[in-house]
Amino acid sequence: MTAMLKASNLKKTYGKKSALDGVSLEVAPGRIVGLIGPNGAGKTTLLKALLGLIRVEGDLSVLGLDPVKDREMLLRDVAFIADVALLPRWLRVGDAIDFTAGVHPRFRRERCEAFLAKAGIDHSARIKTLSKGMVAKVHLALVTAIDARLLVLDEPTLGLDILARRSFYDGLVADYMEGDRSILITTHQVEEIEHLLTDLVFINRGKVVLDASMESVAQRFHELVTTPDQMNAAIALHPVASRDVLGRKVFLYDGIDPAALMPLGEVRTPSVADLFVAKLSGEVA
Repeated sequence: MTAMLKASNLKKTYGKKSALDGVSLEVAPGRIVGLIGPNGAGKTTLLKALLGLIRVEGDLSVLGLDPVKDREMLLRDVAFIADVALLPRWLRVGDAIDFTAGVHPRFRRERCEAFLAKAGIDHSARIKTLSKGMVAKVHLALVTAIDARLLVLDEPTLGLDILARRSFYDGLVADYMEGDRSILITTHQVEEIEHLLTDLVFINRGKVVLDASMESVAQRFHELVTTPDQMNAAIALHPVASRDVLGRKVFLYDGIDPAALMPLGEVRTPSVADLFVAKLSGEVA
């Protein structure tokens, strides 16, 4: 099965700063990948490279195309939602729909209009009369209505309230994920997309520090919540990170059989957020 995205040893520097330092990544068809990292980790640089906006060292193929040389062809099958919705304030919503339908052959008007109807946004409204959240919804409606094979989302729900964010993500999976389409999402609100993801990529200081399927993450990493009387036994099993929660100790283990942990307390799968903090704090090798 041909990869939707394949990157090998990508490097990019700005002056003396290394934005990408040997990044390798592969996204298969039908996957929802969470690209998670702190500010300045290299996420934006990587997304720009994927979209053909900048040149990088290394080998990069998106949908079998060179993102820079074949950018016009690439953008027929790749849709991108940035973290800021930039639409002309004088523009009417209906005109934005007409314009997008006129310039993109893969735009599905009925999907866009259904999204806007659900959000209660009138076609005659001007962008300047809408709230920040409503403008974000118009932007999402226009982009997600493009019948793309790869959807790249950079903080797509920024500015939306929690109900709108949940509705967007639920609709995204229901309406978009069919056939061999794939989604790459970057967000700081990892707890809101954790249940959607099939794969997880952590990036920090231009390097990929974790690249795994959610299934393998659940099999590899385990948390043990234990009491003080079991602490020495828990430490003897060589946890890779620990933290205190309400007077109890929580240990993180990498590659330990959960059966060995069960006599010592509650065993559970760590959340993406907790695993992310442990990884980027340097506590997990």
